[in-house]
Amino acid sequence: MATVQFRLRSKANKNVSIKVRVTLNRGNDLELNTGFTINPKDWSKDTDRPKQNNTENKLIFSNLKKLDSFIYNNLNKDLGNNVLIDSFWLDSQIKDCFDRVEKTDSGLLINHIQYIIDNANTRKVRTNGGFKIGLSKSTIKNYTLFKNIITEYQKTSKKQIHFVGITKPFVDKFTNWLVNTKNYSTNYSGKQLEILKTVCIDAEKNEITITPYSKTIQHFRESENDRYIQILSFDELDTIKNIEFNDEVLLKKFKTDNPELTKNLAITTDALNNARNWVLIGCEIGQRGGDLLKIKNDNIRRTAKGIYIDIVQQKTKKSVTVGIIAPHVLDIVENNLPKEIQHQKLNDYVKVICKLAGIDGVVKGTKLNTETNRKELGKYPKFELIASHCFRRSFATNYYKKIPTAVLIGITGHSKESLFLTYINKREDKDANADLFMKFYEDLNKNKIPEMKVLKNGTSE
Repeated sequence: MATVQFRLRSKANKNVSIKVRVTLNRGNDLELNTGFTINPKDWSKDTDRPKQNNTENKLIFSNLKKLDSFIYNNLNKDLGNNVLIDSFWLDSQIKDCFDRVEKTDSGLLINHIQYIIDNANTRKVRTNGGFKIGLSKSTIKNYTLFKNIITEYQKTSKKQIHFVGITKPFVDKFTNWLVNTKNYSTNYSGKQLEILKTVCIDAEKNEITITPYSKTIQHFRESENDRYIQILSFDELDTIKNIEFNDEVLLKKFKTDNPELTKNLAITTDALNNARNWVLIGCEIGQRGGDLLKIKNDNIRRTAKGIYIDIVQQKTKKSVTVGIIAPHVLDIVENNLPKEIQHQKLNDYVKVICKLAGIDGVVKGTKLNTETNRKELGKYPKFELIASHCFRRSFATNYYKKIPTAVLIGITGHSKESLFLTYINKREDKDANADLFMKFYEDLNKNKIPEMKVLKNGTSE
C-alpha cells in the first residue's frame, strides 16, 4: 500500500527543508522538498508534523495536511489510469497543490508557445529544398489562437499546464473539452492536438523535460463521408458569366428584398461586375482567395505562347505559374482586370451573385451560426455556402481527370497527390490513372509513320 510521509533530514539549529516521501512499494520510493521550512525544534517526531505552538507552525501544519490529501487523491486516481508515478509526477503534485509554478518557468506550456511566437522570424522551417527562416503569418496566427485556447482551458481547469503533466489522461480531458464543451469542429479540434504535439516536441529540442506520451499524441480529421464541399460547376460558371447586372432598378429592389444578404454592400452594376470578374478568374487559376486578390498587372506575363499569371503563394511561398486559356478570362485579364477588394467583401458579393444567378438549390453543408460562432451542419440554399475558398476547389474539381493530376497539383500548390485528392474529396482512382496513361501513349504514337523493313526472301538474288 502506498504511503505519504513528511520528514526532516537535518537537525541543525536553523530552518531546514521539509521533505515529502511517497513509498509505492518496497524499494520504490520518491522524495522531494515540499518548499516549506521549519526549525527542527518545532518538529514533532511522534506525528511527523510541525508542533502547533505558534501561528506560523499551525499554517505549515495545515498546508502539509492539504498536500497529504492532494497527493493521496491523485495517486489513487493516476495509478488506476496507468499514469507513470515518478519524481516528475511528484514535483507536479506539489506545484499544482499550491499553484506555485512561476510564469517565467520554461516548463510551462503557455510560456513555450509564447517563446515560439516571439522567435517566429528566426525559426527554421523545413521545405522541399531544405530549410527556410521564419514562420508564415498563418502559422503565427495558429500558434496565437492555440495559446488563447490553452489560456482559456487553464482558467477552466484552475491550474497551469506543465509539460510534465501532458499525459494521456490530460489529452483525453482536453480533447473532450474541445469537442463537447467548446463544440469545435472535428478538424479544428484535431488541429489543436496536432499543434500541442508540435509544441511538446519543440520543447524537448530546447532541453525542456516532456512526457514520452506527448510525442505520440494522435490528432484527427473528419472522414471523407463527413466532408461536404461546395464548388461552382462549369455550367454554373457559365450562368454567372452571362448574367446581366445593368438594371439598377431591379438591383435596388433585390437589395430591399434581401437586407441580410446585401447589408454593407454596394449593390451596383460596377461593384457586381468587379466581384464577378474575381469569381471567374478565381475558378480558372486555382489559387487561394488572398493570392487571387493580390493579382495586378505586374503578375501578368505575355509571351508568344499566350498569357501567364505568376504568383508567389502567401501560405507556402511556392512560385506558381498559371496559363490562361478560357476566352472570357483572357478578356478579363487583358481588358478589365478587377480592382482589389477586401477578402470578406468578396465572400459577401459571391453569395449575392450566386443568388442572382439562380444558384439556390438546397444542398448539405456547414454554415457559421453567428450566435454561437460555430459552423453547423445542415441543409441550406447553395449560394449561402459559396465563398472564395470554393474557387480553388472548383478549379481542382472541374479539371480533375481532364488535366493530369500532376499538372493540377503544380498549379494549386498541394505538396502531394493524397492531399489534393482529400481537398476535392476524391479517392485515388487507379484505373483512371491507367486509362489516362494509355490515352497519352496513344496520342504520343498516333502520328508516327510506320517504319518499313526489308525482309530477306531466302534467295541470293
